[in-house]
Amino acid sequence: MTDLNITHPAGPRCIALVGPQGGGKTSLLESILHITGATSRKGSIKDGTTLGDSSEESKAKLMSTELAVAQTEFLGEPWIFLDCPGSVELWQDTEGALMVADAAVVVCEPDLERAIALMPLLRFLDDRKIPHMIFVNKLDTARVHMRDVIALFQECSSRPLLLRQVPIRDEHDQVQGYVDLVSERAYQYEGAKASSLIQIPETVMEREQEARQELLEHLADFDDTLLEQLLEDVQPGREEVYSQITKDLADDLIVPVLIGAAEADSGMRRLLKALRHEVPGVEHTVERLGLDGDDATGLVFRTLHASHTGKLSYTRVLRGRLSEGQTVEGEKFSGLFRVQGMAPTKVVGADTGEVVALGRMDTVATGDLIQGANRSRFAGWPQPPSPLFAVAVHAENRNDEVKLTAAVQKLLDEDASLAFGHDPDRGGLVLEGQGEVHVGLAIERLRRRYNVAVATRPVSVPYKETIRKGTHQHARFKRQTGGHGQFGDVHVDIAPQDRGTGFEFKSAIVGGAIPKQYIPGVEAGVRDYMDRGPLGFPVVDVAVTLTDGQFHTVDSSDMAFRTAARMAMQEGMPKCEPVLLEPIMEVTVQVPSDYTARAQRLLSGRRAQILGFDARPGWAGWDEVKAHMPQSEMQDLIIELRSLTLGVGSFLASFSHLQELTGREADKVVEQRQAALAAAQ
Repeated sequence: MTDLNITHPAGPRCIALVGPQGGGKTSLLESILHITGATSRKGSIKDGTTLGDSSEESKAKLMSTELAVAQTEFLGEPWIFLDCPGSVELWQDTEGALMVADAAVVVCEPDLERAIALMPLLRFLDDRKIPHMIFVNKLDTARVHMRDVIALFQECSSRPLLLRQVPIRDEHDQVQGYVDLVSERAYQYEGAKASSLIQIPETVMEREQEARQELLEHLADFDDTLLEQLLEDVQPGREEVYSQITKDLADDLIVPVLIGAAEADSGMRRLLKALRHEVPGVEHTVERLGLDGDDATGLVFRTLHASHTGKLSYTRVLRGRLSEGQTVEGEKFSGLFRVQGMAPTKVVGADTGEVVALGRMDTVATGDLIQGANRSRFAGWPQPPSPLFAVAVHAENRNDEVKLTAAVQKLLDEDASLAFGHDPDRGGLVLEGQGEVHVGLAIERLRRRYNVAVATRPVSVPYKETIRKGTHQHARFKRQTGGHGQFGDVHVDIAPQDRGTGFEFKSAIVGGAIPKQYIPGVEAGVRDYMDRGPLGFPVVDVAVTLTDGQFHTVDSSDMAFRTAARMAMQEGMPKCEPVLLEPIMEVTVQVPSDYTARAQRLLSGRRAQILGFDARPGWAGWDEVKAHMPQSEMQDLIIELRSLTLGVGSFLASFSHLQELTGREADKVVEQRQAALAAAQ
């Protein structure tokens, strides 16, 4: 293979390493860095010595918990690799990396049972027209056939998968090398050394010819000349095939599939050469993002608050040069840093294609576009997903409450898929995220980075209460003191209203039984009580009518009538058959069709009313199950749903209505509420 098809981009090319958790992305990066000479030895995930997993959280969990930037050179050309977390809960970092990358390598295991985990990722890549390859890792320990792997993976991709290599197996069915389907050359793996050229074994010749023909037929779908050659039984030249692959990859028409084993360094050089020959440069990314103009341009794809450098805004330079001291809307770059793993090195500038961290740009956020001296929100930046898991939080040390809020705000700067706020209905301060791992990482970062220990508890469910029947109630508040006394006398009718109507107060006073200036006090007293009814919860869907009363010209006051009204409610409401109302959510669960029945059983086991299911629009092989579900059953729904669906199931939820809760469930809720109120006194 010659260099005729190698593009010469304006600057470094940027590759996002993505894929399901456990696929081996970090190991692949370690192999690449070692082979290209960027590191003297390969790091180990187990030992916590990898460049990609160098944070304390990653070391503790033995998994990638944030994006890592790595820079190297291969055959004299600069490359930037963005090692992305594999957990679906940490998608925000992956999304940012993909927005600025020139291409993605989807790293995955040849695990047929977990193939469906690729679909959400491949869907995003297809929708955004991001060029991508698949690297099937860990093939040295697999006992599956690539044709079966490709067939299952193809169900997850709307683009044709283009198998580039056929594995060569020994008598023990272990992979020893591969046949390149374009060059029709066979190679034997040699560990960290370059693979050696060998004769194509007779045992794979038939499979090689079959797979090569499939490759050519896929390419012919996008090239009439190649199609004519195949129809005339003419074999195209190698350079012609390489050129077509390069063009189709840049146009996101195909998905090349390569194989190897990162831990053993097998297939790494072939992958690097494929990237070098076929991946488009930053100019193509600028075109894909629809960026016009000639000004120096950078897109911020990550924010990090580092203890030693302050706020860092990770930026891909898409055009021109960003320089130390440059001003953007009145704010100067306080240092530019080239990043390798977690280690920043100060530089004076960054040119087209490079990734650089901008120092202490307080007003710059992830998703911002810097063009010359201007900053704007990039219109195509993805919206953060809605939270799926929440906990109520408070600082273990009460003196840290203010510190907690400031520290969480920094985490929100870094990760828009987190949410934080004060919600009295749910227990005070609430921290929300994409799952238990995601929220747990945020709490761990608060402790490690900002020395704020946080206690958590399940969020409260915003129960309400109402009444089933009405009553008439009279109450008098009379108090005699040394001077003016207190006097207020009210008669009220308490009546239930239709569900969802809310609270209503009316005055039916005629003839001046109570002067007009005291009626607002009566309403205030009624509303005071509505915050906590007989069962201990806010009261809804009740109408209260002031029908009569008495006043004293000297002793009556607004406060006296407010107190009398509250007394009337306290005495009358228990007579109205109070009943507990629980919030019901409208839930849409999204799962692969093979898991629909399991999802329905999961929902039914949580007191949900199944409304039906249908095909998920635009997602072949997926369903949406709609249900009405008590909010109290949703605290850990995402945990169990992902457990059932290999991590890919998700849901959307919104408030639907309030519904009566009776029996033992209601008794339990009321008992817990009364105990909590008593303990708080």
